[in-house]
Amino acid sequence: MKFVLVFGPQAVGKMTVGQELSKITKLKLFHNHMTIDLLEPFFGFSAEMWRLSTLFREEIFKSFSQSDEYGMIFTFVWAFNQEEDWDFVDKICETFNSQGAEIYFVELEADVDERLKRNKSPNRLEQKPTKRNIEQSEQNLLSTIDSLRLNSEEGEIKLENYLRINNTNLSAKEVAQMISNQFQL
Repeated sequence: MKFVLVFGPQAVGKMTVGQELSKITKLKLFHNHMTIDLLEPFFGFSAEMWRLSTLFREEIFKSFSQSDEYGMIFTFVWAFNQEEDWDFVDKICETFNSQGAEIYFVELEADVDERLKRNKSPNRLEQKPTKRNIEQSEQNLLSTIDSLRLNSEEGEIKLENYLRINNTNLSAKEVAQMISNQFQL
């Protein structure tokens, strides 16, 4: 079993890279908006929505990690200055580690101007209904720059299987191929 955590700020290309990576490997993509967009119509962006999203994710990870599947890609916006995000990542990793899975971290980063362009991409808007209010989505992207640290600092990630890619000028296919090659997926 392989578990690939693809993380980085909003609209950096996590889901699109995950889609491409799943095409060239046997990995299944579980992007973070699969639970968000399921629950938001019922609860809005409330504490209850986030509680249920976390619960659903944890149960999916638990069941999947015990399956005979090849592996999973999960995308996540990791706020490095938020203790609960570190705890969530630790819990996911422990779930997969407890079943003997190999864990890989892929961090994506891109210039803000490129992320603002990607924020409006047809694939993103099709796959993520809560991002269709472009003005709100763009405002959220820009406002978190000052309040959340969404990329790691040099040396902060100590996992052996870690890859950081600035994908500002790379296609999702190129990035997926880099990941597949680096980790022999």
